[in-house]
Amino acid sequence: MGIPASRQIAWELETDVAFRVLAANQRPDFRTLSDFRQQHLTALTDLFVQVLKLCQRAGVKLGHIALDGTKIKANASKPKAMSYGRMVPAEARLQAEVDALLEQAEAAEARDEATYGPDRRGDELPAEFARREQRLETIRAAKAVVEQAAQDAQPPKEPRRGRPPSPPRSVPPPKAQRNFTDPESRIMPAPDAKGSVIQGYTCQVAVDAHAQIIVAADVTDEPNDNQQAPPMLTAVLAQTGQVPRVASLDAGDFSEATVDAIAPLGCEPLLPPDRQMQGQAMPAAPHGQPPAGLSVAGHMRRTLQTQRGRRLYARRKAIVEPVFGQIKQGRGFRHFVLRGLQKVRGEWALICTTHNVRKLWTARRRRRRCSGERVRLLCGSRKAKQNAQE
Repeated sequence: MGIPASRQIAWELETDVAFRVLAANQRPDFRTLSDFRQQHLTALTDLFVQVLKLCQRAGVKLGHIALDGTKIKANASKPKAMSYGRMVPAEARLQAEVDALLEQAEAAEARDEATYGPDRRGDELPAEFARREQRLETIRAAKAVVEQAAQDAQPPKEPRRGRPPSPPRSVPPPKAQRNFTDPESRIMPAPDAKGSVIQGYTCQVAVDAHAQIIVAADVTDEPNDNQQAPPMLTAVLAQTGQVPRVASLDAGDFSEATVDAIAPLGCEPLLPPDRQMQGQAMPAAPHGQPPAGLSVAGHMRRTLQTQRGRRLYARRKAIVEPVFGQIKQGRGFRHFVLRGLQKVRGEWALICTTHNVRKLWTARRRRRRCSGERVRLLCGSRKAKQNAQE
């Protein structure tokens, strides 16, 4: 329906006839709806796999799938995010203010004791002190988490080509940020406006080419889709029990490690090493056997330049991009209601489940309509034969 907010659902249950029919004229309070979703989030997440099994029984078979990610806003305020470079001076400033307020509180307490006596309530701390003390504790907790993340960063075990990696830093970089509203969300590039950023998550989907059924879904706090393809394909195998023949991915997913991880799964990956600019002419299709000594990137370029590779990869945008359009534009789902990575994953699984239910309902309705048309054609042909015999 595209209405994730519990208050709006409760309002529709009061005013919309369609909602009242679906709810059997029951009108629960918005708190009941919200608590039900949070208490049964794990069961609702498992519902995605159950609906996917129904889609498989209806005839969905994995041949060609496409993988991609999109940014969804978190239920967090972007101004509530603070970088490590701002945490250090803010901590010192707030500590100085707290010390000053403590001195004022002690002076006020001594003055009130002298004025009112020991039995009167004159020892309350100012409200400003409580606010600054809470703010100081919040910043210190966020600062400790960012510092621990910097210390836990380890260099790669295997040597990489090119410039050697820099050693892990004991102190976080000044631009390392943490949000106080939803600490697990991240600052990410906005999908619809270049140069701007959002506080959100990256939502991943794997979509079937035949009926646009979502066969796997996940949410990460990474700003890009790199290294997300292998776990998504592993989830496809675990949830469907089928191995797709072809998997089309975006150019941003390419890495030799990704190709090497997908190959043992028995799936042919199609992911370009380079981004193709709009209007850029495609080279001529190669013929014959590929030359020996081709790198992983060179072999992938040659595969995508063949007529078969061009034909298959040209379908990628028509497979996965419409799904994001139907969820975000058609249903209006552009930001999460829950907070925290695990809860957000459950919310995204629920959105993908309802998407598959809509696709399943549309396919069955179309099938019934086609069956009715065939029956009408058959009856019409019988009547025509009878008229001809008469």
